[in-house]
Amino acid sequence: MFRHSFKQGRVARLVVIAASSATLALSLCGCQTIDSSDITGSLGDTPDVSQSADPRRDLETWRERYRANPKDPAVALEYGRLLRATGERSQAVAVLEQAALANPKNKALLAGYGRALADNGNFQQAFDVLTQAHTPEDPDWSILSAQGAVLDQLGKYEEARQYYASALKIVPDEPSVLSNLGMSYLLSKDLAKAEETLRHAHSLREKDPRVRMNLAVVLSLEGRTSEAEAIVKADLPPDQASARVADLKRLLDKREASSERSAARAN
Repeated sequence: MFRHSFKQGRVARLVVIAASSATLALSLCGCQTIDSSDITGSLGDTPDVSQSADPRRDLETWRERYRANPKDPAVALEYGRLLRATGERSQAVAVLEQAALANPKNKALLAGYGRALADNGNFQQAFDVLTQAHTPEDPDWSILSAQGAVLDQLGKYEEARQYYASALKIVPDEPSVLSNLGMSYLLSKDLAKAEETLRHAHSLREKDPRVRMNLAVVLSLEGRTSEAEAIVKADLPPDQASARVADLKRLLDKREASSERSAARAN
């Protein structure tokens, strides 16, 4: 009984800031360690924004472009994305907020601003802005999925799943949406459904680092450590595989320590 209660408390404390832009998943593919936010739902990114493999390298270039024309929506979007990717979340919010004020009808800009707000922990405001970024007549599945991820951070799991369901009607079996849905089940402590959903996402996109890590987290919480490590290491060179396993262990150890501190405070 104690073990079951402890595991449930550990799962409950997996609710972390949704700083999970698609660019953050790039850290799983290189030499960097993963951020704790990589085990939450993905907020995605605007599809028309270029994706740099090295955001820090490009940041200064886009900073100068932004300073030259801060109201240009395309420039603000890319600069904001790079700021988010390099952890400058408050600055990303400020940049995209100013651009959105100058371009209040630009849907892509509103979507980027909403994601930046969510990165920064402003979940309710993020949801409201994302709602303005598309319409019922012209829904955007990636924004629906991002709205679901934000609602999960607000603890509104059932409502979040309605948004994932709407997204999946547009793009059936989209792995990124399924991954978000799986994490929604994890956050509401339904490990069986979380595993089932994430296994399906993983079968569709086995090499997606976020899907792979999310499934490994669930399996680890279920006590299936060896299987979790095998999934994390699959198709990776030995050095990267070892690094990813170490990342997984750090994430779980961090959450276990947090759970123990919270339990101690409660007593």
